[in-house]
Amino acid sequence: MEYENMDVDIVYLWVDGSDPEWQEKKRIFTGIVSDNSEQNNIGRYVSNHELKYALRSAEKHAPWIRKIFIVTDNQKPDWLNTAHPKIQVVDHKEIMPPEILPCFNSSVIEYFLHKIPGLSEHFLFSNDDMFFNANLSSDFFFADDGFPIIRLKKKPFGKWHYRVKALVGKKLGQYLHKVHQGALTVEKRFGKYYPGVPHHNIDAYRKVDYQRAVEDIFVDQVKKSQANRTRIYGDLHRSAFSYYSLAIGHAHLKYVGRKESSRILVHRHDFMKYINKYNPKLFCLNDSQKVTNKQREKITPFLSHLFPAKSVFEK
Repeated sequence: MEYENMDVDIVYLWVDGSDPEWQEKKRIFTGIVSDNSEQNNIGRYVSNHELKYALRSAEKHAPWIRKIFIVTDNQKPDWLNTAHPKIQVVDHKEIMPPEILPCFNSSVIEYFLHKIPGLSEHFLFSNDDMFFNANLSSDFFFADDGFPIIRLKKKPFGKWHYRVKALVGKKLGQYLHKVHQGALTVEKRFGKYYPGVPHHNIDAYRKVDYQRAVEDIFVDQVKKSQANRTRIYGDLHRSAFSYYSLAIGHAHLKYVGRKESSRILVHRHDFMKYINKYNPKLFCLNDSQKVTNKQREKITPFLSHLFPAKSVFEK
């Protein structure tokens, strides 16, 4: 296998929304710290210590990962062992233009992942609430030809699904709306529409294609979205970069179900019952504006039960 010895890094976005300095900065630049909206709800910024357990899951199930980059806004977890050679904290200022800082919009921050100093050509991207739940090798994410495997939800949603919703007057959620608009943009540019939504879990990319998507293919939409300090309808979502890679033959499409990639909703699901039922290879513990603080209290005990062993990435 030509790519069997390739380096693969992983990138996490992380923020501590309880930090008073960060809160004041967000208040100054956006007029608000949190509310019940999709773009400003506390679930976007609150830390339930998920990153600690995400790193435990990576050490346990994907020890072949070369480096772990944690992208933050002048913050770092107090438990993190930054002296470990695999760990590198990357401040927004290192990769993002000063005129758009500070930025509280994860979609915008993601446009600059390819600028991380020292990032490998093949890399994984994860939010801090996404976890490895099985021993996986790099070929789970990259095929023999080195191209990433793009995972979409097994039950595809065609364009009719979105149009029917529009006809009955039901507004798509912000996330689905952005994903769908990206898929339509790829269809317009390349004549290919991919009827599915991202699995909402750890994704794989090639840096060369990611950079071209940001700086060439979608450059106008990227520049327009950069002005938005928090997430809004109309922002270009990075899923468009995956659809683009598929359209040019630089990725492989795979539809997946819950046994391969699960999205556990904090406000709805019994976490352990869900894990025991599907035993997914990857899972996301998804916080949102629908989650109460009481429901969030279940997160840390659940994760500490799944990943009890302290990792080398902790002090």
